[in-house]
Parts: sequence; structure tokens; C-alpha cells
Amino acid sequence: MDKNLGTDKYPVNGNIVARLIPMTTRPYHHGQLRATLLAEAERALREDGVESLSLRELARRVGVSHAAPRHHFPDRQALLDALAEAGSLRLADEVRGAVAGAGEDYREQLRAAAAAYLRFAVHDAALLDLMFASKSDGGTAGLGEGFGRLFATVGDLIDAGRRAGLLPPDDPDRLRLLLIATVQGIAALVSSGRVPQEQTDALVAGAAALFTVERA
Repeated sequence: MDKNLGTDKYPVNGNIVARLIPMTTRPYHHGQLRATLLAEAERALREDGVESLSLRELARRVGVSHAAPRHHFPDRQALLDALAEAGSLRLADEVRGAVAGAGEDYREQLRAAAAAYLRFAVHDAALLDLMFASKSDGGTAGLGEGFGRLFATVGDLIDAGRRAGLLPPDDPDRLRLLLIATVQGIAALVSSGRVPQEQTDALVAGAAALFTVERA
């Protein structure tokens, strides 16, 4: 190829360059198209809502052919299922990581778990709605795994609090659901604008305080 190709003297037609670029440099041929599509779909969901999602529009946003996404998602529902699955696994990992990084103090662990869930619920409200809607419809194995890991993490936290005498000796399943429902309620208030985001830390601390009891 002429070393002067692309200079002002020799302008290059963009379509010609696109054909000259080896196909192996594109995400699909590197095996990254699925992850790229999911990341872009999550961004579109966050910005424009679930109704904006379509395989054709997603292909346009990513810059691949209209047919390319169907190698990974046969239809729109498959894309939504994959989004819900990935979201549930990420939420479970974020909550577990927050608990692990909170140190040995139980109340700090409880606050960290609540704060991690709240961050996800506020930042990705549409994704969380999709996750719960998919779960209600039966969902996928991956979605079940994600929610299972999340509930297991919260369950372990509840059990640790009961053993330490910092939570009431109530039904652990009931406490787990109450904790998640409380944080989800706070997230709904913040996401809808009824409560300023600046109050989230205080609300999380207050919720944790409501659940814990002083040791005798």
C-alpha cells in the first residue's frame, strides 16, 4: 500500500478503508460481540427504557450488521433474558463484595449490603424492574442463580446477626424479605425523585438501625 495513502494529497474513501480493515479486528470475530451487545443494551435500557431495546437498534448502536446480534440472541426476548441474567449476577456479586469489604462490624456489614443494593437499584432501576419481571415469568437458569446468590448472601447476613444477638429472634426468611423490601422501597422513593439522593446514606443507616437491636 502506498505510504502516502490517507494524506491530504491522497484522501481516502471511508468505505474503502472499512473494506481494507481485516475482519478479525471487529468485536464479533474476537468473541467479544455478545459482551459488547449486552453492555450497550444495558446502557440503552438505562438511558431510554426497555421499550427502546430492539436487536436492529442495538446493532446500529454497536456498529455491526443487523444480522450479527442474532448469532447470540435469536430474538428480543432472548436479549431481555440475557440482560436480566447478567444483572442478577452482577447485583449478587456487588452485595457480596460490599459485605466482604465492610470489616468485622456487623452493623457496617448490614449498612454496606443495603447501600450496594440501593446503588444498583437507583442507577439501574429499569434493569432491576426487568430482573424481577423475568423472575416472575420463570426466568432462566442464570437468573435463578443470580437471585439465589443474592438471597443466600442476605440470608447469611441475617443468620450472622441473629447469632450475634443483633437481630430479633424472628423467622430468618421473613427478616430477609423485610430487609430487601425496605431497601427496595427506599430505592423506589429515590428513583422517583420523592427523596433526594443526598438522603440515601442517612436512610440506609436508619434502616440498618431499625433492624438491629442493642445487646443486653
